[in-house]
Amino acid sequence: MSETEKNSFLEKLTTRREFLKLGGKSLAGVAISYSVLSLFGCSGKPEEVSGWPVAAGLIIADRSRCTGCQRCELMCSLNNDGKAHPYIGRIKVSRNYNYGAHGPKIAYWNDNGEFGNLLMTPETCQQCGKPYCAEACPVKAIKPDSKTKARVVDEQICVGCGACTEACPWHLPTVDLETKKSTKCFLCNGDPTCAKNCPTGAIKLVPWEKVQATLKQNGYNVG
Repeated sequence: MSETEKNSFLEKLTTRREFLKLGGKSLAGVAISYSVLSLFGCSGKPEEVSGWPVAAGLIIADRSRCTGCQRCELMCSLNNDGKAHPYIGRIKVSRNYNYGAHGPKIAYWNDNGEFGNLLMTPETCQQCGKPYCAEACPVKAIKPDSKTKARVVDEQICVGCGACTEACPWHLPTVDLETKKSTKCFLCNGDPTCAKNCPTGAIKLVPWEKVQATLKQNGYNVG
């Protein structure tokens, strides 16, 4: 492994740790990690850092409202793929259901999840300013959507290699084992199915302007 590859790998690990550690922070009552800024290059406007346009917003979840019903996963796959298949849902709840995003621990009853404090951990695409998934794709199948600027998979180009999954710090893009195409969140053209079908209102699409304002209030230079 070259020095550049090592640095890239360590950068992704650090990003993931920061996200999980800070995941309890809030934006207008909704859980969001301030470390999202690190995905935009730490300083300066996101579009100036990587050349990618800024997405319309982020889908984020209020963990205090999430019951772990997983309806968001089911409706996401049903609406976008024509089948109720939580595994390919663009929002991930079931994989964190029992023990939270950190996985099993010795004192698991003190941590998140069904076997702990009942606090669920929905994971959503961060629409990164520097999208590891897109940059890792060998056929350049991930592009910004013309309307929302969300990073979306072009199924006509995708070869289902899974490079995007491995490159993502949260492993959110998921290859459909039946179609051999990758699936990832594209914000449902600005009207997220997961948010519309959440029975407790735990999921929201927050415009980038609000995310930016909150980051500025907490001392981040976002331009």
